[in-house]
Amino acid sequence: MTTHTHKTTNLTPNLQPSDNAFINDHTRPVLTNNRSMQAETGVVAHSHARGQLLWAETGVLSITSDNTIWVLPPTHAVWIPSYIPHQVNSETQAQLRNLYIDPAYPIRQNEKSIVMLTMSHLLREVILKLTDTKVSLTDQQIKNLGLVAIDELEVLKPFNNNIHSGKDLRLQRLINYIVQHPNQQLSLPDLSKIAGASARTIERLFKSETGMTFRQWRSRFKLMNSLALITQGKTSTFIAHELGYKSVSSFITTFKAQFGCTPQEYATKE
Repeated sequence: MTTHTHKTTNLTPNLQPSDNAFINDHTRPVLTNNRSMQAETGVVAHSHARGQLLWAETGVLSITSDNTIWVLPPTHAVWIPSYIPHQVNSETQAQLRNLYIDPAYPIRQNEKSIVMLTMSHLLREVILKLTDTKVSLTDQQIKNLGLVAIDELEVLKPFNNNIHSGKDLRLQRLINYIVQHPNQQLSLPDLSKIAGASARTIERLFKSETGMTFRQWRSRFKLMNSLALITQGKTSTFIAHELGYKSVSSFITTFKAQFGCTPQEYATKE
């Protein structure tokens, strides 16, 4: 008989957001923040007046807001409108490159909540230059590059890669554990102990609060995390085995149904 061991406490976010997120100054359209996050760390839940483009040059982030979770590989970013509460966690070491847009410059006005976006090569290069601590830019150069970033941000394509976390505290406790330990393979009875409820109760909560069974939810979460493995150059065979799919073909079929392309096509595009 195999005995599973696990931590019953969640990782506690311990980092504060950048001060630049809270500065209102229309003469500086874009302010930046270049931050390293160690593995298993997080930024405390917060909101701010400036809209934020959150992007990790390296590493994989999870963003939680309004009972929704996004898994963010380096090929994508998330746009966070003004005053939207959010929390950021990193299971792995990550290098964040944030842009904060002054509210005097309206961005993506039809989107009132967080949206995941496919990064463009142009925006990537602009952000890298704006956040490069080894490069000395004049105020005018920073403003000009910031305006280019705003224009490019406006046209980035949305990418559907989120999942609901529900409102029940027991369910959120369990889901937080899964998000912070994405490679764990605990069974529902073992995970239910973390939540402080029976497996039957947790299964019912998954169905009523996320619209999915536990198995469906975990499958979708694994699929979201597969993007990070693809960007690392892993093969479909490796990913299918790593994420517990019954076969490579079932992984590829599920991936294409969710994202509209095969893993190989996704890797080529990115």
